[in-house]
Amino acid sequence: MKKILLTLVAMLMFTTSAFAFFKKNPDTELVVMPMFSTETQDQNKVWVGTFQLVWNDLMDNVVKAPIVFTDGPSNLADELNKQEFTKAMLSENSYYTAHGVANMNLKEQIDKALMEKFNETSDILKGMDWTGKNYLVYAMLKKDFEFLNAFDELKKEKFGQLSKEKVQYFGINEKSKKGLRENVNVLFYNNEKDFAVEIRTKQNDRVLLYRTDDNRAFSAIYDDMMKKASEYTDSRRFGDEDNLKIPFISFKSNNEYPEIEGKTIKDTELTIDKALQTIDFKMDNKGVKLKSEAALIMKMSMPVPIMRKPANFYFDDTFVMFLIEKDKPYFALRVADVVSLNKKK
Repeated sequence: MKKILLTLVAMLMFTTSAFAFFKKNPDTELVVMPMFSTETQDQNKVWVGTFQLVWNDLMDNVVKAPIVFTDGPSNLADELNKQEFTKAMLSENSYYTAHGVANMNLKEQIDKALMEKFNETSDILKGMDWTGKNYLVYAMLKKDFEFLNAFDELKKEKFGQLSKEKVQYFGINEKSKKGLRENVNVLFYNNEKDFAVEIRTKQNDRVLLYRTDDNRAFSAIYDDMMKKASEYTDSRRFGDEDNLKIPFISFKSNNEYPEIEGKTIKDTELTIDKALQTIDFKMDNKGVKLKSEAALIMKMSMPVPIMRKPANFYFDDTFVMFLIEKDKPYFALRVADVVSLNKKK
């Protein structure tokens, strides 16, 4: 039978965005999307739900209304006010949020909670003014999960037609133990440029990989992938002749949202001084580690099964990855350049 080569390749390059409400990471070329539905033509981009979580807390627990600025409309604020992503889409043990006057009591509360819940400390709040002059809304999302079985480490190979450097891969080949194939489910295979798989984990998280050149918003790509999966009628079993190849990915990103910085919130004494988000992501042959923080630091005027034929699954060009725990992704990544991405550490 014809061998199936399932190749997952990932590269994140960061390009200049056409939108004003997020800015390019100064240390890399990564563009961070503020929302799952944000549309840009950037080739390499990432989204994680932490910034939406702090915005939701600002709306629901501080202002208790949609956020409107005194100095004019904001497209970013209008979109965030829709609350596309909420805490209900995560298990409680995967996130932490807090808000209040930025004093030592709040600092001690956050430090203690992060250590007890995640055995973590905050990177984003280091050096912050805790004298009570600011108001803080904060969130951390922490994920650390293993694949059902650790994949084999494979040899280094190039990614994409323009790649000049080889990258490290993991996955399944003809030498792998048969049990490794239980790690993978086929979502659909339409042709060599249009297919998707799911990587199973020991926890509730799902890793979905979609081979596509689609560059719309993550929400549109995800809906398209799920529609194709629902319509697929061939076998979803990862067969004995199927092979898998996935690149090791590791990157860090620090991001700000300048469109809303310096804006005063209507009917409050709060002016947004800093709107920050960090992402620390790593995927290897054993699993995925994700740590993301977000913060709004505000100045206060006053305190406040049909069998299918074998097919070729070549993830050797642009693809998108989604991480899901419940009904909607909490992380999305468009990959085009592993070499460039893995250098951003």
